[in-house]
Amino acid sequence: MIIDELTVGMVQTRCYILSPEGGQECIVIDPGDEAARILKAAGNRKIAAILLTHGHFDHIGAVGALCAARNAESKDEKTRIIIHESDAPMLSDPALNAGMGLIGRQITAPEATDLVREGDELTLAGLNVRVLHTPGHTPGSVCYLIEGELFTGDTLFDYGWGRTDLPGGNEAQMEDSLRRLMPMVRSIPMHAGH
Repeated sequence: MIIDELTVGMVQTRCYILSPEGGQECIVIDPGDEAARILKAAGNRKIAAILLTHGHFDHIGAVGALCAARNAESKDEKTRIIIHESDAPMLSDPALNAGMGLIGRQITAPEATDLVREGDELTLAGLNVRVLHTPGHTPGSVCYLIEGELFTGDTLFDYGWGRTDLPGGNEAQMEDSLRRLMPMVRSIPMHAGH
């Protein structure tokens, strides 16, 4: 699997572009900002799906622009937008996605095409994806286990974890989620949201 990592936006969100070796399609995880940079990094690969680890503004800011660019290329195949069902309302609500509260901007994204839950398994752009529901940072925070590598969003950072003091955050749930992930991150590669 090819993993391209970009750090985007004012709060330095990590965005990932994944594809199988030689694949013509890719998955984008957490396109928080800078759609032009993300499109350039994707190159000739078509964006089959956008996976969102949660619905905060700094993880969804470029979704609309990426979908518009991809959907302009092909009227038959639209980019899928995938998020946990509990965070779906955050895509259209700047109060819930913390855009208004933290930076005073109304950042929104198009409606999700797919709502996921714990244990869902998907095949996207030729890659196997498993959903791990890890609430705490938000009610619908998830990690994606893709081809043996874990993409944690803001559930787990390289040197910490996501805050729980924003709307929907829950410290007890975060502790449970971190306990669940600890054995995994000791044995498989981890890619954090910040």
